[in-house]
Amino acid sequence: MEAFSALRDFLDKGGNVLYAILFVSIWLWWLMLERFWYYLREHQPLVNNAVGAWDQRRDRTSWFAQAQRTELISQVEVAMLRNVKIIPALIALLPMFGLLGTVTGMIQVFDVMAFMGSGNPRAMADGVSKATIPTMAGMVVALLAIPFASRLDRRFKVERQKLGESLKIENQDIP
Repeated sequence: MEAFSALRDFLDKGGNVLYAILFVSIWLWWLMLERFWYYLREHQPLVNNAVGAWDQRRDRTSWFAQAQRTELISQVEVAMLRNVKIIPALIALLPMFGLLGTVTGMIQVFDVMAFMGSGNPRAMADGVSKATIPTMAGMVVALLAIPFASRLDRRFKVERQKLGESLKIENQDIP
């Protein structure tokens, strides 16, 4: 319960933009965890089905066989790419939300300065924290997510290569 209170205090110090950063962060990590789960549990049965369908074919050299191979690879590839393209977009969006928090916090500082003058640092402190905390939060989450997104991208490329090698066309070297 104390952790929720600390989180609420942190979100209040950062202003309303920090709630948007929290939402985008949860969405981002949910998508990445879903993709890791896919590779852990769901990917191999799809590959096995595609390889089994290919192994049942007698003809593996005709134009139609090549089209069937491309279709099998595409079906697995579509499953691998589900929700993957939005992950880098969310990573890029987080620092932009941080900058939005900076701008809104600085506007608050300027409002305080216009109303009370520049001689009251305590009155400006709230706006300064609302200007810096969202920037920090957006950058930290984005920086933490980059290695995981890179790992997902590498995994996709490796699995695509493996699938292409598993579905060989006889007497030809087509990737």
